[in-house]
Amino acid sequence: MAKEQTDRTTLDLFANERRPGRPKTNPLSRDEQLRINKRNQLKRDKVRGLKRVELKLNSDAVDALNELADARNMSRSELIEEILLSQLASLHRQDNA
Repeated sequence: MAKEQTDRTTLDLFANERRPGRPKTNPLSRDEQLRINKRNQLKRDKVRGLKRVELKLNSDAVDALNELADARNMSRSELIEEILLSQLASLHRQDNA
């Protein structure tokens, strides 16, 4: 029986054939790569003096933040930090008055 290149019904004939695709460039599994990348990101953030804070917002608030951040040409994270620092400074001035 001849092996036809377009015949994919007899899988045993193609068991040893390498499938086209992106070659594997890293010996680690994808999960291990993600874990290492996350650890490195946390180390970089720590060196920069950043700490992780998580919060949940409704989609309307997120959309508004995204629009304002885009308008100011900054990231949403930078915008939230700016808003918080401004509000904290305002509260601090009220307490000292």
